[in-house]
Amino acid sequence: MAETAAPEQPLSALPYTPSLDRPSMDAAVDPCEDFYQYACGGWIKNNPIPADQSRWSVYAKMANENQRFLWGILDKLATAPDRSALSAKQAQMGDYFAACMNEDAAQSLALAPLQPALAQIDALSDKRDLPALLAALHLATNNERFLFRFASGQDFGDATQVIAFAMAAGLSLPDRDFYVNQDAKSRAMLKKFEAHVARVFELAGDTPQAAALAARSVLATETALARATLTQVQRRDPYKTYHKLDAKALQALTPHFDWSAYRAGLGLPESQQSYNVTEPGFFKAMDKRLQALSLAELKTYLRWAALSSHAAYLAPEMVQANFEFFGKTLQGTPQMKPRWKRCVELVDAQLGEALGEEFVQRSFSPELKQQAQQMTAEIEAAMADSIKSLPWMSEATKAQALTKLGSIVNKVGYPERWRDYSALAVDRSSFVGNVQRGNSFEFKRQLAKIGQPLDRGEWGMTPQTVNAYYDAQMNDINFPAAVLQAPLYDPKMDAAPNYGNTGGTIGHELVHGFDDEGRKFDAKGNLKDWWTKKDGKAFEQRAACVSQQYAGYTIVDDIKINSALTLGEDLADLGGLVLALTAWKQHVAAQGLQPVDGLTPEQRFFVGFAQWDCNSERPEAQRVQALTNPHSPGRYRINGVVVNMPEFEKAFACKPGQAMVKPEAKRCKVW
Repeated sequence: MAETAAPEQPLSALPYTPSLDRPSMDAAVDPCEDFYQYACGGWIKNNPIPADQSRWSVYAKMANENQRFLWGILDKLATAPDRSALSAKQAQMGDYFAACMNEDAAQSLALAPLQPALAQIDALSDKRDLPALLAALHLATNNERFLFRFASGQDFGDATQVIAFAMAAGLSLPDRDFYVNQDAKSRAMLKKFEAHVARVFELAGDTPQAAALAARSVLATETALARATLTQVQRRDPYKTYHKLDAKALQALTPHFDWSAYRAGLGLPESQQSYNVTEPGFFKAMDKRLQALSLAELKTYLRWAALSSHAAYLAPEMVQANFEFFGKTLQGTPQMKPRWKRCVELVDAQLGEALGEEFVQRSFSPELKQQAQQMTAEIEAAMADSIKSLPWMSEATKAQALTKLGSIVNKVGYPERWRDYSALAVDRSSFVGNVQRGNSFEFKRQLAKIGQPLDRGEWGMTPQTVNAYYDAQMNDINFPAAVLQAPLYDPKMDAAPNYGNTGGTIGHELVHGFDDEGRKFDAKGNLKDWWTKKDGKAFEQRAACVSQQYAGYTIVDDIKINSALTLGEDLADLGGLVLALTAWKQHVAAQGLQPVDGLTPEQRFFVGFAQWDCNSERPEAQRVQALTNPHSPGRYRINGVVVNMPEFEKAFACKPGQAMVKPEAKRCKVW
């Protein structure tokens, strides 16, 4: 596929693309044979994957345009001649961005910013001192690379309470299956990973022989941790990741790792008693591995964790080595992202709501928020009607479902209260130091929640994120300002494509509250079975229809969709569009709509739906996605939905036997 190479420039305003774009279609394709290609063929042809991307889509293109817009904002803040005219948050962002963009400083400093952490690791003289050291490393670095992850979270049994979470981590590759799968491609990738680890150790000063030995040791440890880690599918079952223990029971899991010393290192009180240990088997295996490691091997693993968690921020040769493996080899991406883009991403990650304020002020009006809220209310009403009319659900379960639906909180655009970053020190001359302090600020912010009342106003995404989500424990749906921009939501366009696109997304997030995972939580966000046994089985039978359908789709080579992994998203795609269609019909019932640009209103609804997910992926990325992504590939997120909808068949006058037509008896429908 051809690659774009034109240099990008900052944007002063977000560009406009209509939510139904005729040039993005391929009219030569019969929609009844391949609706996705019909709706997206032109987009795929006209939007080749950029050289710095492994995947490209409508969402990714919007995110890229957002980044260019944010780049313009940050560049002005970084170069403002009058610093006194900036707010404290603006000065923080400007200084952070300026420090990040100074590549010459990164070159001259080389490994110096990492030396304090490396010196701490080198000074470890007894494995019994590991917990205190690990606490210090977790506070200063990416806490996922060092053995396990520690954070706060809502108690699955009482969602009003925030408790400590201890979670499996410590892997460099995206999923456990990269370590344990025995097919030829997996074994070859593992060899390439081992060579990459050795390369990083060499760049850090080891001899080639020492680096090779160190890489072998790191791979052995990560493989041992991977074997004890739950699969992606297992993690989708909240009952498999809820193990509430007190401090004594936690300590019993790891006799050779002193949690009291770890808590002290983090500044947590000794009285801290409630922990959700998401994977007890992992921690048992971790303890066993720590016992088996020599002190030197342990220090080698910790050195790797420190180096790899900083590799993207150090001298150019380390940054390049990190990209060569994780970008080019693993994902198939030909070129590294330009530095401005990486710096925008870091500001977004570490000062995200401060940047979000700037984004919202410039691009999200009260009218847009009101329109999204109205559409959400209409789709929730459609779901209430759907629940009431379900022939397979009892009145008792319907009452519980309606209670849960009525309790969902709709968050649109941005948080009511912006995050306070005043405790985060930003130094214009210390890029890696800023990254470390940003990590520490966020980790401490998470730890401070433990034992405190739940903040139900908090968001898990920044306003400038092109995405949306449902949180089962908060029982809320969240639509950042960026996902409510054209071409996803287009105030200039008629309602049909907007309801197909944004309406389908709203319905999608609503249905997540009732998918195979979300349905296990009640209206208050507690892990609780509120279904009768008969209704639970009826749901599972209908969900199995969807699972069986998607299991037959091929992603790349001979790799099929892991429909046990994608089931929740597949259910949400299908149910969400059914709800959006109902809401749209009610919204336009008295309008007497006529065709526009050669498409009937119903056809415009479905094309609007399809064009939200026009996309392309490199084969390497497809293989990674097959293991890690709970969403099906875009083609099947579209074709797999419409094939179950008789309204689509009618809209395009499809005939029995065509690819997009399922016999009525085989159609899947839950909501």
